[in-house]
Amino acid sequence: MNEKFPSKTTSNEVKDELNYCRQVISVVETEPQIAAIPAVKEKLNVLKEIVEDYTEQLSYSTDPDARVGHKTEDSSFFGFKTHIAMSDERIITAAVVTTGEQSDGKYLKELLEKSRQKGMEVGNVIGDIA
Repeated sequence: MNEKFPSKTTSNEVKDELNYCRQVISVVETEPQIAAIPAVKEKLNVLKEIVEDYTEQLSYSTDPDARVGHKTEDSSFFGFKTHIAMSDERIITAAVVTTGEQSDGKYLKELLEKSRQKGMEVGNVIGDIA
């Protein structure tokens, strides 16, 4: 059975990975006795959903810097993130734009410094994990 599967890609390019996944799906689907196994069927369906989602996200943007980020464990987006600092009055005092996969935490220091440079007195910091 192993000889039927395509060679793994080494390019780290999303389009090559998607093509590889499509080939794997095709091989498994041509083997009904394997595709019918519940554990295989479940993983095959997950792989199909992933390929479909990534293909859809790639069609949204051709920007090579855009990345897939996650709002929650179950929801993703393709693009960029804006990390912001705000005053109590909800006035934006600093902002950093990053690719979608970047976490918020590592930009806190930069946001605080930018806010202070603009004359803001920072007493308390409140953040979220969204």
